[in-house]
Amino acid sequence: MTNNIVVDEIELEAWVKQHGAVQPPLAKHYLVRIDDRSYKVDDPVITGGQLLDEASKRPVDEYLIFQVLHNGQLEEIRLDETVELRKPGIERFITWRSDRSFRFVIDGRRFEWGAPMITGLKLKELAGVDLASYGVWLELRGAEDRPIADNESVDLQAPGVERFFTGKKTTTEG
Repeated sequence: MTNNIVVDEIELEAWVKQHGAVQPPLAKHYLVRIDDRSYKVDDPVITGGQLLDEASKRPVDEYLIFQVLHNGQLEEIRLDETVELRKPGIERFITWRSDRSFRFVIDGRRFEWGAPMITGLKLKELAGVDLASYGVWLELRGAEDRPIADNESVDLQAPGVERFFTGKKTTTEG
């Protein structure tokens, strides 16, 4: 026996917060968050290009769209790649106007990013650490690791994958 109940509208991010990894029911409309706004879509199976179009990111081939995973990592969605919005964990997306993505590693986890620069504060947010009590450092081969201030931007365009790590800030006071 299948459950064919169709509700009018489901805000996917709120659904996940309330129900966890339970698949939402069928709906006439789904509210999905792209960047800082919610957009209403009718089809639960949608391409990356259609999501960009919903968010008025045109021409869509000049943008990148990433799914925000529950662990804070980002996964790029190709323009022709479909995503199933009813699948738990697919409720938030972020975009960049860019022709390429950049990769870096923080605390051993690989991330993709749609801009050539990233701040120390954003690195800590992605790492999921306490923003006030943790610092972030750029690993440098053959040199002392460089601390990155919250408002400092790091260029991700250099050859190779940038590697960062976080740790509790220490003080020399007292």
